[in-house]
Amino acid sequence: MGPIPLQRDIVQRPGIVIAGQGEGARPVARTSLPGIPQASAAARRFVRAALGDWTGSGLPTVGEFGERLTDDALTVASELVTNAVVHAGTTVELLLRLEDSAGPEPAALVLEITDHHPARSVRDGRAERPDPAEYGRGLQLVATLAESWGITYRTGLKTVWARLPGDDRYGIPDAPSDDGATRGHAPRAAGPLAPASGHAARDDAGWAGRGGLSFLAEASGLLAGQLDEDLVASTAGPLLVPRLADWCAIWLESEGGGPAAAPRLAGVWHSDEARTALLRPALEKDPLRLPGSVGTGPVPMPWPGSATAERGDGTGAALAHRIISGGRTLGAVLVGREGTDHIPDEVAVLLADFVRRVGLAVGAARAYTRQATISRILQRGLLPSKVAEIPGVTSALVYEPGDDGVVGGDFYDLFPCPGGRWCFVLGDVQGSGPEAAVVTGLARPWLRLLSREGFRVGEVLDRLNRLLLDDAMEAAEAAALMVAAAGGQQIQDGQQIQDGSQSRFLSLLYGDLVPLPDGRVRCTVASAGHPLPLLLRPDGSVRPAAEPQVLLGVVEDVAYGSQTFDLAPGDSLLCVTDGVTERRSGRLMFDDGDGLARVLADCAGLPAAGIAGRIKQAVHTFAERPPDDDLALLVIQVDEDRHTDVRGSSAGE
Repeated sequence: MGPIPLQRDIVQRPGIVIAGQGEGARPVARTSLPGIPQASAAARRFVRAALGDWTGSGLPTVGEFGERLTDDALTVASELVTNAVVHAGTTVELLLRLEDSAGPEPAALVLEITDHHPARSVRDGRAERPDPAEYGRGLQLVATLAESWGITYRTGLKTVWARLPGDDRYGIPDAPSDDGATRGHAPRAAGPLAPASGHAARDDAGWAGRGGLSFLAEASGLLAGQLDEDLVASTAGPLLVPRLADWCAIWLESEGGGPAAAPRLAGVWHSDEARTALLRPALEKDPLRLPGSVGTGPVPMPWPGSATAERGDGTGAALAHRIISGGRTLGAVLVGREGTDHIPDEVAVLLADFVRRVGLAVGAARAYTRQATISRILQRGLLPSKVAEIPGVTSALVYEPGDDGVVGGDFYDLFPCPGGRWCFVLGDVQGSGPEAAVVTGLARPWLRLLSREGFRVGEVLDRLNRLLLDDAMEAAEAAALMVAAAGGQQIQDGQQIQDGSQSRFLSLLYGDLVPLPDGRVRCTVASAGHPLPLLLRPDGSVRPAAEPQVLLGVVEDVAYGSQTFDLAPGDSLLCVTDGVTERRSGRLMFDDGDGLARVLADCAGLPAAGIAGRIKQAVHTFAERPPDDDLALLVIQVDEDRHTDVRGSSAGE
């Protein structure tokens, strides 16, 4: 998956909203996050950026907060967003609000995390759970760090809020003792993932407090950002070694390999890199697979012997944990400490929590891989294997699906029809995933059938509109219901049905081309809620080549019209989807101020492939981040030296 976009309100300065006016004004920042595992990492980035913006703006309230409050805010945001994603599975709204001090009350930072599944209960750490491997510390952590917290229910919404005070506990640095250590606090949370020097420097008692909570929150963000199970393993290993263990190994079960398939060793890490080469062969001889009867707790394991010895007799303590997600065993983690006969209880508890998060990350990575594979297969089946070649006309096509692991809504086609015509299509189904695939799978063959039956351009859109309002609506609703059922979501107040049925909305650019004996090509085109095609003349002039009309699948009683014009030799017709025109860079879109037309005008004299490449490059360089939407564009150019006699073509075949 690509980076998660953060949609934050902007007033006066980026990332800052001032709620209210006058002396009672309060800084507020908010964002909306998708219900995916990467949301917790995005939440941490957002909180850090918002607090940084406020500090840079010189707001007096922010000066009362020290580094520790920032760390606690990151931890609380990460945990509550993770809780909402895991147990609600909906879009999550995150709000930060600074409150000025009032009387004896200190200034405070308030976090509000809202999901859209009020029927789902918030998971408290004290509740009984059928599968504890799927849950973190949740509200137990919030109760530890927050001065006060609570849950607010509203129609269709559930909000968990936490108030973190900005008193001296946060604003005054810890005083060092005579031996250089800090008094009265657990290890600083500001750097829980900073490189550790080895097992001799470990402070195991500190992991039972704030240091452990911050370590888990930071680790959650790092693990959730990986969309490949091997990357999850390669991220998890260095987090454990040498902070919590002298060495560790991670095995992953083969997905779909059956109970007989041995788990594979995904990685081995040792605090002394030179010992890794000795440790790996010793562990590969006997793949680790823990029986389901051991539950989710730690399992003492035999010491692997001299392969792990750095000094002394090469003995120590080793613990194994199952990696679990969704009730399924995905692998195992084995950790070892040298020169001791046991691993402290506070470290064992922290390890168990860490492995649970590894399980969530591995499960999410596998789900993403499955979805991406299905999407690629669907995409290949929904798009033509090749486009037709038109005598005297050169076409160039660019198609790039969005990098989100799901099947996109954009599709294209260019095919011959009886009567010496060639038809071209560029469409965009509103939405993505299975619902969009249903409509795409219906629309493209319907268009081919209607076109070859001899209907005119406007008539084809009329009939397709009626078909979408009937058959595709039912199919999209059925797909939405199946997706909701597969995800364990309940249909409430018709919400899911409505969301699924909206995928029947289709923006479409459709037209036909008829080569003429004098070298020109007659083009008839209609646009239904789609970016208008642009006509480029050899002199560099550009104009729209169609009139805007309503989306397909929205209005029943509508008659679609079309425009007809002749393309002379050297003329080019550019057709794009909104992945081009609505490409964003901050507040700006690519087509603001006729941006697409201006780029196209600079393409005068280029061949069709050159125009397509120039537009594609301009779209990509418009913003720093890669495009997050499907990108499709079609260039149709009449050859300047095309033959005047086209009667021998096989267009009607």
